[in-house]
Amino acid sequence: MNLPDPQVIANAWMSHLRDPGQWQSWFKMVPEVEANPVAALLKEVGAAIEPETIEQLRNDYMANVGQLWQQFMAGKPPAMADRRFTTPAWQGSALSSFNAASYLLNARFLTAMAEAVDATPQQKQKIRFAVQQIVDAMSPANFLATNPEAQQKLIETKGESLTRGLANMLADMNKGHISLSDESAFEVGRNLATTPGQVVYENPLFQLIQYTPVTATVHERPLLMVPPCINKYYILDLQPENSLVKYAVEQGNTVFLVSWSNPDASLDKTTWDQYVDQGVIEAIHVVQDITGQDQMNMLGFCVGGTIVSTALAVLAGRGENPAASLTLLTTFLDFSDTGVISVFVDENQVAMRENLLRDGGLMKGSDLASTFSSLRPNDLVWNYVQSNYLKGNEPPPFDLLYWNSDSTNLPGPMFCWYLRNTYLENNLKEPGKLAVAGQQVDLGKIDAPTFVYASREDHIVPWASAYGSLSILNPGKAKANRFILGASGHIAGVINPASKKKRNYWVNDMPAKGKSAKPMSADDWFAGATEHAGSWWPEWAQFLAQHGGKDVKAPAQAGNATYQAIEPAPGRYVKVKAG
Repeated sequence: MNLPDPQVIANAWMSHLRDPGQWQSWFKMVPEVEANPVAALLKEVGAAIEPETIEQLRNDYMANVGQLWQQFMAGKPPAMADRRFTTPAWQGSALSSFNAASYLLNARFLTAMAEAVDATPQQKQKIRFAVQQIVDAMSPANFLATNPEAQQKLIETKGESLTRGLANMLADMNKGHISLSDESAFEVGRNLATTPGQVVYENPLFQLIQYTPVTATVHERPLLMVPPCINKYYILDLQPENSLVKYAVEQGNTVFLVSWSNPDASLDKTTWDQYVDQGVIEAIHVVQDITGQDQMNMLGFCVGGTIVSTALAVLAGRGENPAASLTLLTTFLDFSDTGVISVFVDENQVAMRENLLRDGGLMKGSDLASTFSSLRPNDLVWNYVQSNYLKGNEPPPFDLLYWNSDSTNLPGPMFCWYLRNTYLENNLKEPGKLAVAGQQVDLGKIDAPTFVYASREDHIVPWASAYGSLSILNPGKAKANRFILGASGHIAGVINPASKKKRNYWVNDMPAKGKSAKPMSADDWFAGATEHAGSWWPEWAQFLAQHGGKDVKAPAQAGNATYQAIEPAPGRYVKVKAG
């Protein structure tokens, strides 16, 4: 689905503000009129809206337009709750407030049209997503000519804000992305990813970090953490006050962590099988050798959790059971409902990627970042266009947003396998349907107590989909699985330090419904859940301790005779920028 140019749409829309009577002509033949962006989308997917529905929407719209125009002529400011338009600069100007109210009215109309479309669920979701992109781009807050805050600053600074804004825009064009944070404020290894440790193993695909213990004794079973390969690992080790790695070390765990490489042309033929076998499985065997422990606690975050689960299923097929426990953070195993990301995944789009990348090549990190930004355009695009470019502000330092802009590439063959077998065909959850690294994959064969965490406002992994892992893992043993639901989104929900006592989480320790061995539905789980204030991290620490074995003396040094320290953490791989 090709989106119309938001700037062209915005310019056409703005022209109608000069004469409110033209609003009627714009929608006179809805949705056939080419000026209406929904019309092009409907033609493209072959969808339609019932004539009586169109008539009702038009009548409601025109009634609201007339009412708004009467308010404007009477000098009565419209009531608006949208946070983009609640400042004195917007509310204090009759023209600006009318401008914003007109935009919001138009946005509601376009959204209502998208909801009224007679189409398949997937088509409807794509139309809804495309319309939302257009609506967000059309906001009068995005243009200097219609943003009173930017105009006010332009006058106050005697033009300096515009000069700075242009400089910011040119700098971002050279960097290839919008600056979400003051990038000069952070450096990996200086004030990010500073938990002490040593790289004790490396191959072309990853480095393995062993962190330095800070307690006299540790649980005898180590903890192996596997972050997503789609991002840098240091989301788990930002600054000391919000580092999950540091917290795990402080809880008496011998922590190992996989630091994925940032693929270049030398890795552009790497497959999913290699990420599983030469990545996670290799890391498991190294940890076993260093610690002398056959079993370990394991953690996977997002796609890292999908890779870890695949690896453990492969090992189960080989007769190995290295996991004393498994923790999955915001992870898909069942891809039945992938939320808004599904608008980017259909047979045509996957086949296109396969034609380009299946036999080699890189899925660029910048393209992946743009995709994820489009899921929250007002927060991750337009907010910064307004602040950085229209007002000439410098973005404040924010470690999480700095990390968000530190992109990673993905090898084409690995990416294509992942798209087809998970998002498109949902094959991974089907026992024996896929073969990986020479073994049939059956996630139900993983024999390990599992801690599943999801975030309630997650737009990347909807929480009910993460909850679906409970129906796949430990079949017939619902009590072997524990589910925690945290507040906030995909990243902020996970990185919720216990010391800050922020947010909240939900627990329901009755995993099965009645006497059934099957887990209850997500809705039933939430209906019976208890809300707790603060971070879920202590719940997880208790889970690790439960499965960590007895306490033993902390190791005096990293590695062993076979795997000796290569370099201090965070290592070289995490510092490589996407090309």
